[in-house]
Amino acid sequence: MGRSAAVALNLLLLAVPAQAGVQPFPPSFKTQTISTNGARLFVRIGGHGPAVVLLHGYGETGDMWAPLAVALAHDHTVVVPDLRGMGLSSHPAGGYDKKTQGMDVAAVLDALKIDKAALVTHDIGNMVGYAFAAEQRGRVTKFALLDAPLPGVGPWDEILKNPLLWHFRFGGPDMERLVKGRERIYLDRFWNEFSADPKSFDEASRRHYARLYARPGAMHSGFEQFKAFDQDAIDNKAFLAQGPLAMPILAVGGEKSFGPMMAVVMRAAATDVKEVVVPRSGHWLMEENPAATIAAITDFLQ
Repeated sequence: MGRSAAVALNLLLLAVPAQAGVQPFPPSFKTQTISTNGARLFVRIGGHGPAVVLLHGYGETGDMWAPLAVALAHDHTVVVPDLRGMGLSSHPAGGYDKKTQGMDVAAVLDALKIDKAALVTHDIGNMVGYAFAAEQRGRVTKFALLDAPLPGVGPWDEILKNPLLWHFRFGGPDMERLVKGRERIYLDRFWNEFSADPKSFDEASRRHYARLYARPGAMHSGFEQFKAFDQDAIDNKAFLAQGPLAMPILAVGGEKSFGPMMAVVMRAAATDVKEVVVPRSGHWLMEENPAATIAAITDFLQ
């Protein structure tokens, strides 16, 4: 990184913690809806240079990545989709297994005429990114995964025993009736219990995401993401049988969440794994300690 770029990044990082609410993407970013295999994905695109794809997780949308997108756009082409069934993307009846969603990522890159890209992923995005990277290994240059396990990989069975993860089995029409009109109550549980300090996930952000998850079909689609985990575990074990990932991996865990466990998970699936633990953070790394998270990712992608 050049001196001027490093200075600009440092100024950005100093400003990040003071900004509350979901930040808008810069006006230089364009948006478009891209048809994939049975879904329509809302995608933000900006910057110039080698491509990097940012994949969000449950309880958020691609909006979570705005501060990182700003930091990367000066020397990367940044691609930020909303996953199928989330945010402003469509809500198809099926396709919530992560292998299918990995094909969504491939379709987005094909539509944008991007051959290769780095991946930065969080939560459910980790699972989608892994499926894409495992199926199309030659297209992924580097892969940073933030604070969530992979079904069927490494200590998955032990992770499932954690009582905080009861929502992995929560779903179906009765559960949808229970949360209809109460989406904010349901989502607050994730933002509160999975953070080191619930105040780090500010009220403006909570209102923003709660509105998006209250859209027709959004909660059903969210439950389908978790319902697919059994199939994801089967698919991931088949990927593992093909051999470990060879591209450089950054395994990032929040100090008060997965921490070093992220590296344990990824060393079961890849050969070149660097470990980073973000201090003073739980699961919501981009909200709880954005400066340290952005610094780790930008350093890895250089």
